[in-house]
Amino acid sequence: MIKNLLLPLALVFSLSAVAGNENFPIGARATGMGNTGLTLSDVWSTHYNQAGLANVRLISAGISYESRFLQSDLGISSFAFALPIKSGTFGLNYTGFGGSLYNQSKVGLSYAMKFSPDISGGISINYHNTRLGGVYGGSNAFTFEAGVLAKVTKNLQIGCHIFNPTQSKLNDYQDEIIPTVVRLGLRYDFSEKVVTQIEVEKDIDFSPVYKAGIEYHPSDVLYIRTGISTNPSLPSIGIGLKFDQFNIDVASTFHPVLGVTPAFGLRYNLDK
Repeated sequence: MIKNLLLPLALVFSLSAVAGNENFPIGARATGMGNTGLTLSDVWSTHYNQAGLANVRLISAGISYESRFLQSDLGISSFAFALPIKSGTFGLNYTGFGGSLYNQSKVGLSYAMKFSPDISGGISINYHNTRLGGVYGGSNAFTFEAGVLAKVTKNLQIGCHIFNPTQSKLNDYQDEIIPTVVRLGLRYDFSEKVVTQIEVEKDIDFSPVYKAGIEYHPSDVLYIRTGISTNPSLPSIGIGLKFDQFNIDVASTFHPVLGVTPAFGLRYNLDK
């Protein structure tokens, strides 16, 4: 009974939180660190900050799934792929959200390159599709996003990213514009075992969201993660396991009213 009453509330919260396919907490690694993926460099940079792809020098692939508030109709599935070439790295990503009554998806093709040994940049062209059940049909739109990542010192990196700076419309009905989102962040590596990140995210129509996360690498196999984000306050925890070419990531966020959102991710890096 309670679960059925919470479902409409969860749907409303989710649609407002992930409008425009920008804020999906995909990949489980970043999810466990308060959704701070801006300055990470792995296959999920295709989503969080394309500039990070320039540091990916192995063919990589990733899949992830998040069960938002343990509701099947609010599931988020994702795929990412990175292909390094001599001049830079191409990336491909897909993210899908929703169920039979409402679903939206984003497919993005990205490219990143290094401008210098310490500065990289990247861009992505995205295709969005939103569909409603029954006779309501759907709509399509294109957006682009771009980011920069800079290594300031041996241990400090800063990054910035903008999504949909042109304010592309999802449709003309009620002038529905896909959100424009700007993110700034920094990463500090205290050692090879401890990575910390802080970010601020600003949708131009809403109050900023502040995020912080930490990753601890106590052994060759194990990663331990925790983090928090605001508006609303969402603490998170996660672990990662590394087995040769595979990384398994498991994480969960905790909403004060709607409960737990578990996430699972798998990354694969092809050896040279």
